[in-house]
Amino acid sequence: MSDDPETLRQIEELAADDRPLLVLDVDDVVLEFIRPFPKFLEQQGFKLTISSFRLTGNIAETATGRLVEQTEVTALLDAFFDDQSEWQTITEGAAEALAVLGQQVEIVLLTAMFHRHRAARRAHLDTLGLSYPLLTTEMAKGPAVARLRGASGRPVAFVDDQPNNLVSARQSVPDVHLFHLMADNSLRAFLPPLPDDIVPVHDWREATPRIAEALGI
Repeated sequence: MSDDPETLRQIEELAADDRPLLVLDVDDVVLEFIRPFPKFLEQQGFKLTISSFRLTGNIAETATGRLVEQTEVTALLDAFFDDQSEWQTITEGAAEALAVLGQQVEIVLLTAMFHRHRAARRAHLDTLGLSYPLLTTEMAKGPAVARLRGASGRPVAFVDDQPNNLVSARQSVPDVHLFHLMADNSLRAFLPPLPDDIVPVHDWREATPRIAEALGI
């Protein structure tokens, strides 16, 4: 896996920090996604039927029932993220958890989205009082986690709702502490069993002490 050059540039802008590192996904970890997205789709003339843990194959045109192709899914996601400030709210318990953890660790938000959405997401997070550094990536997340950690060997934890992103982090940072958190836990039924080294947490109340323990704070 290789670095996303733009993500690397964003990382280089960060101030040096040697505290334990907590890297967080944004959608369905810090901000709600899977609950507001269907409401957005309804306004666009589409509907989401969740029968598997993926969007492609589960979005249909309301009028015809036609399942939309990957290119159309990408376009709908693009439009949603253009208007994210109208739709996305903070995941329950996230603001309080990060306020506590942020007293002793470096928190960085790492979101998989087109870089052009970064400014809109930055502005929305700031409006919500979530002023933590934000990185966007269009490639695998693992290399970014490794770059963020740096050469110091400081403890690092990574929280994501997508198991493949957690696996990517493990491949790049073998001793990373991995936590699987989903805003809507009903979607866990569509996932295969998690690898043994990924810790499932069902909300921020459960996640906070476990992350603190993993990071030694």
